[in-house]
Amino acid sequence: MAGGTVLFAVGEHPGEGPHGGQLRRIGRETEAKGLEVRWAATEPEARAVLRTEAGLAAAVVAWDLPPGPHGGDEPGGAAVLRRIGRRFKNLPVLLVMEEDADQDLERLPLWVAETVVGYVWPLEDTPAFIAGRIASAAHAYREAVLPPFFKALRRFDDAHEYSWHTPAHAGGVAFLKSPVGRAFFDHYGEQLLRSDLSISVEELGSLFEHTGPIGDAERNAARVFGADRTYFVLHGNSTADRMVGHFCVSRDEIALVDRNCHKSVLHGLVISGARPVYLIPTRNGYGLAGPLPPAVTEAAAVRDRIAGNPLAGGAGSLRPEYAIVTNSTYDGLCYDAVQVARDLAASSPRVHFDEAWYAYARFHPLYAGRYGTAVGPDTFPGPERPTVFATQSTHKLLAALSQTAMVHVKSSPRAPVEHDRFNEAFMMHGTTSPLYPALASLDVATGMMDGPQGRWLIDEAVTEAVRFRQTIARTGRRIAAAGDRPAWFFGVWQPDTVTDPGTGERHAFADAPLDLLRSRPSCWHLEPGAAWHGFPGLTAGYCMLDPVKVTLTCPGIDATGTWADHGIPARILTAYLATRNIVVEKTDSYTTLVLFSMGITKGKWGTLLDALMDFKALHDDGALLDHVLPGIVAAYPRRYAGTSLRELCGAMHDHLRGADLVTLLDRAFQELPEPVAPPQWCYQQLIRSGTERIRIADAAGRTAAAMITVTPPGIPVLMPGESVGPDDGPLLRYLRALESFDRAFPGFRSETHGVTVDDETGDYQIECVLPDRAPGAP
Repeated sequence: MAGGTVLFAVGEHPGEGPHGGQLRRIGRETEAKGLEVRWAATEPEARAVLRTEAGLAAAVVAWDLPPGPHGGDEPGGAAVLRRIGRRFKNLPVLLVMEEDADQDLERLPLWVAETVVGYVWPLEDTPAFIAGRIASAAHAYREAVLPPFFKALRRFDDAHEYSWHTPAHAGGVAFLKSPVGRAFFDHYGEQLLRSDLSISVEELGSLFEHTGPIGDAERNAARVFGADRTYFVLHGNSTADRMVGHFCVSRDEIALVDRNCHKSVLHGLVISGARPVYLIPTRNGYGLAGPLPPAVTEAAAVRDRIAGNPLAGGAGSLRPEYAIVTNSTYDGLCYDAVQVARDLAASSPRVHFDEAWYAYARFHPLYAGRYGTAVGPDTFPGPERPTVFATQSTHKLLAALSQTAMVHVKSSPRAPVEHDRFNEAFMMHGTTSPLYPALASLDVATGMMDGPQGRWLIDEAVTEAVRFRQTIARTGRRIAAAGDRPAWFFGVWQPDTVTDPGTGERHAFADAPLDLLRSRPSCWHLEPGAAWHGFPGLTAGYCMLDPVKVTLTCPGIDATGTWADHGIPARILTAYLATRNIVVEKTDSYTTLVLFSMGITKGKWGTLLDALMDFKALHDDGALLDHVLPGIVAAYPRRYAGTSLRELCGAMHDHLRGADLVTLLDRAFQELPEPVAPPQWCYQQLIRSGTERIRIADAAGRTAAAMITVTPPGIPVLMPGESVGPDDGPLLRYLRALESFDRAFPGFRSETHGVTVDDETGDYQIECVLPDRAPGAP
């Protein structure tokens, strides 16, 4: 594996004196061996290279490197060595020593010998020899840094063998025989297509048998992510959820399900035939779904919940076999996973943490104890510990290709997971034609998190998120203090103040030290009863806000549900941001979620800040929608032509406040529909023409045949087998309010899975079981 960069942090840039000239010659010889050389004259320059150059393969560091302005008495070389240890795993470092007789190794701190791989006295050996040592160490590092499957795949690619197996494009050759195929080949490149191989390539191992380099990669991932066993999954976390649910619970057994779940969890219940008993999370005034309060997961509360569920009467046992919790939530709420496991262990032998958006948690101390694989014999000793599954969508917030996911297993004697049995579920939901570049990306994502670089990568994302959060808060404060424009601005959903646990000093969030916010979990805890989050029933330390999931808040309502006279509905903001090529993750009525992944930079979030400032100026100046949202006006000219941005915000805010949509949403989630039939039964009716699509105006009292999920907030409001309820019930009132909103503001319609809209009338329609097929029908 050739190539790579070598850092030469050796003091003043090499001149023509004996020592400097020799270093220059060593650098030239190093470049001649295929390596790029980056020179740094001071510790700050070296720090900049270490921050920006991920392709480093070695470093040559002078112990007496000039330090930075805050270096203290320690030489700059020491600071560089420490920073290398925090940034890279096992990067080879050669320490440049002075030539005077008084300099010797015994004067160096003992930790230095544990950090470097050797020493260089520039004038004692030839430049070619020293450069050879550097190149040898660099090449060995570049080879060793590759994780198992990716290394084997590269080795196979380099063999340039002819293929007589699938896929039929044969390394891309077939594409070269067609004009459109050639365009495809040129776009993606030969290397990707050569890596698209068949399971017939034995030397790469088997995904289903977990052998060879694939098996090695899964075992490596288990070590890195803290699991007993890890399985690589294609087709996304949805497949991982279905796989685990299908394995853990069978027909007519009870599953405890966080109502704030992904639809793939329901699909797993449909496949298995389980009977769900839903646990209801809290909600706040913004309409955001909160955590399951501790009182909901305690054994007595679970027993009461099961006893009150009509489906439980047909279950084989009243003891749940499986419980699933969403962690973190879509909006970034992270549980104390050990406490949740302890609470649910009193009811269920298996606990599944759906961590689709949370694969990075193990790699930063902010999240200590708040992820599934943190639950183990060391944190939860004794026979009551449940088996824990954690499913993670690796591609979402780590660096992997789309559709890649992992299942992590922490087995317990109480409910042991035998590999051969679980592998049957794995094979049932897997594919015999895996995309090898996707598997390699799972392997690489694991390698990126292994060791100090994982902490460094996540810390960088946390740091940028904190900087953005503080900048928004400070900007809002400056606008309010200026007095030369309307005082409103966007906010961020976060604590107003934080306390330094070391000193007890309390800071306004906007002014808190950066190091405090990025290193102290208590700064992000949802303190019981705090108005900023608005969730009832929490206990100290139970739930934490994830700093990298940033929820922007718009004027109009607060976390306690108090309406304001003036409002900026978030759907309008999101539509404007899209015109600036800024695509957000999720939009609710008055909140917008943006994710600070490892790919975030100051330039990227600075562009978002600029767009927010521009939106405010356009709103306050009365700019017309023809200028601000020309696409909306072009699509609906009779509705929006001649309307200003401020007028649209006011009209939409008045509509939302008049309909009290947030309260209706809260009631629809808190007062769950009555379960009538298991989800699997409803699915059987769906595929055997036992259902019909009807207007919600005619749906009172009917049994839903398909899930209805409204985005925002992205959580099911109606599950298959549940009663739609009475005409004046919370569910139909909420759906009618959404229907009314869509008619009033075309172009801003809710994304509602399970609902179709009549193009002519705008009526909402949903799938219901035919009356003569419904349970209890004559």
